[in-house]
Amino acid sequence: MSASTAFRRFAARTSTAAGKPATFIAAVLLVIAWAATGPMFQFGNTWQLVINTSTTIITFLMVFLIQNTQNRDGAAVQIKLDELIRSSRAHNALLNLEELDDVTLERIRVHYCRLAEKGRSELDNVEEALAAEPDDQT
Repeated sequence: MSASTAFRRFAARTSTAAGKPATFIAAVLLVIAWAATGPMFQFGNTWQLVINTSTTIITFLMVFLIQNTQNRDGAAVQIKLDELIRSSRAHNALLNLEELDDVTLERIRVHYCRLAEKGRSELDNVEEALAAEPDDQT
């Protein structure tokens, strides 16, 4: 197994475990245990340093693990969306949009916002027409 595959599996498992309620409860219990030991250590600098250092290290490492998982999930979603676009009657030009520059993306977004506004106004006209019709079920 390659190092990349091993890291991917480790990142996915760690990310999944970090999102479970049991992990959150364990973290809360650790913080409570740390706070409870405060009087024993007279709330000293070393006592404070333990929690600060621990949380900083865990956060630092988790950022990379979760980012790896998010990158893979995002890429998979993009591929799925691209396949849906490709297999539908949608414009194939919309495939792989995430690779376009910001100006082009904004131009396309504005175009689709206009289409959405037009569609909503047409829907409003239909709703108004339906509301104006007499109710024949009386």
